Amino acid sequence: MFSTIISAAICGMNAMLVHVEVDMAKGLPGFLMVGYLSGEVKEAGERVRVALKNSGIMLSPMRTTVNLSPANIRKEGTAFDLPIAVGMLRSMDYIKEEAVSGIMIVGELSLNGKVNPIKGILPLVRRAKAEGIKRCLVPEENKAEGAVISGIEVIGAISLQDALSYLRGERREEKRTEKIVGSKIRKREKAPDFSEISGQAAAKRAAEIAAAGFHNLLLVGPPGSGKTMIANRLTGILPPLTKDECLEVSSLYSIAGRLSSGKTLIEKRPFLSPHHTATVSSLTGGGRIPRPGIISLAHLGVLFLDEMPEFGQHVLDMLRQPLEEKQINIDRIGGNCTYPADFMLVGALNPCPCGYYPDVNRCRCTSADIKKYQSRISGPILDRIDLCAEVSQIAMKELTNKSEGESSVSIRKRVIRARKRQEERYSARGYECNAGLTAKDIPRFCLLEDKEEKLMERAFTSLRLSARGYYRILRVARTIADLDESEQIKEIHLAEAISYRMEGNKYWER
Repeated sequence: MFSTIISAAICGMNAMLVHVEVDMAKGLPGFLMVGYLSGEVKEAGERVRVALKNSGIMLSPMRTTVNLSPANIRKEGTAFDLPIAVGMLRSMDYIKEEAVSGIMIVGELSLNGKVNPIKGILPLVRRAKAEGIKRCLVPEENKAEGAVISGIEVIGAISLQDALSYLRGERREEKRTEKIVGSKIRKREKAPDFSEISGQAAAKRAAEIAAAGFHNLLLVGPPGSGKTMIANRLTGILPPLTKDECLEVSSLYSIAGRLSSGKTLIEKRPFLSPHHTATVSSLTGGGRIPRPGIISLAHLGVLFLDEMPEFGQHVLDMLRQPLEEKQINIDRIGGNCTYPADFMLVGALNPCPCGYYPDVNRCRCTSADIKKYQSRISGPILDRIDLCAEVSQIAMKELTNKSEGESSVSIRKRVIRARKRQEERYSARGYECNAGLTAKDIPRFCLLEDKEEKLMERAFTSLRLSARGYYRILRVARTIADLDESEQIKEIHLAEAISYRMEGNKYWER
């Protein structure tokens, strides 16, 4: 007897429906699986047969053929165990046709019949809803994650017998009375606050501008001056994620298997700080089965590279393309995937190996040492940095000052106001903040008057700017004007944007 069960598989950031076709007929006993399958999918045959036996279901000696359609796309993972088992039970008439109609089934089976959790439930359920499917049968441990998607019934199964009981109508799924996690933003957890940072007004101002326009930021200063403290507090002044952004980020974490059982939705902007020994593959993602890397997990959040020159130069140069295109394309034998990578890059570094240049009284590095150290960050990467801020050595009187600095809450209010101006301005342009402002739109939204134009001309010549550097200064100036609630970029806004470019040149163009 022939049966078809709807299942699904992950393809990059997206999911596709897979039809699990099962045919059981009289003949020489055997179990054959086809459909361009990976090794773990081929092993499903053994897991399913033993799981059925240990669940009290004895199989008659029959020839079983399983096809996963479409057959031209490679199938990976263990999510097909449960739909294969259900397909076999349907072919044996243990389950009626109407029970498996309009339902998507995914899950891994243990040999004892237990249904184990799988990765990527969130995008799988989103795909099912988009295809008009009304019900999803998933592992019990993945139920809360799938239930984040409204408008579709998500049923959890603890075991194969539990799934069979539901499909045969022997148990009814309880209606959930609690609100779906993520339908409202939870109370923000207490996070590190900018008020805890003593002094460093200039660096905090640069961080505010970076957050308001989602610009890349470089913090340069001696050891212990507060670079890491400032970076760790950036997510606290960024605007909250919208519901669509929460689902997008959560889908990435679901695919990567980074959603914990008690955390079904990412509601805070990501902050990732990899160690400087991180490899290219760990940052970009990939592997035999392509999975999102660190730069994709930092999507819509902050990627913080502490001690930036300690990273391998080839690792840093790998960031060039994602910083421009806001996505990463991964080509492997196992497939081609595109993951989003729209992150704010924040780097922190010492100006020299000992950390105290240009203080000649403390720095003991030779000119060659400093040049070699600074050359670890290539020109193309520096050209993609929007703001460079100096984090100076703090004085004792600032540490002993009992008055608190400005809190993250008040800074965040200004950032949100500036972002709202940008969202209204670019509502029909395909981007939402000044960092995404295209070269085509810059003449329209960053129009300079004569005085500002002359200042920009002098800066272009003296700083030997590239076209990219020129546009990045204008984007930063646009953000500063938005923070000042000014529709026109004024000379003071442009001068401040140029100063952040000059700060970087002070260290690298010696």
